[in-house]
Amino acid sequence: QVQLVESGGGLVQAGGSLRLSCAASGRTFSSYAMGWFRQAPGKEREFVAAISWGGGSTYYADSVKGRFTISRDNAKNTVYLQMNSLKPEDTAVYYCAADYGDAVTPHDANEYDYWGQGTQVTVSS
Repeated sequence: QVQLVESGGGLVQAGGSLRLSCAASGRTFSSYAMGWFRQAPGKEREFVAAISWGGGSTYYADSVKGRFTISRDNAKNTVYLQMNSLKPEDTAVYYCAADYGDAVTPHDANEYDYWGQGTQVTVSS
């Protein structure tokens, strides 16, 4: 069982930055690929970024490539999402998710076994 708790969301102006964190419980965090997804009001949940269990592979949605960076610290059981050059269209609830083993299809939400409660990110224009 893995419990995930996101933090770091908030209100920021367009062009600003935020860093999201996702703290995981349990001793096997390093066995999980981790992903970030987001859901805006009235829209479906969408893939943002993912990272392999060892951190050697990262994946990004085209909409955030070059602006967002996913990273992890297995010693701290934490995955991060550094978000730069934020746009109003990035406004959403951001969720982290854990997938045991390495994600075969990291963009697919159905692949993930555990989810956090989400943290709100609001970007004003």
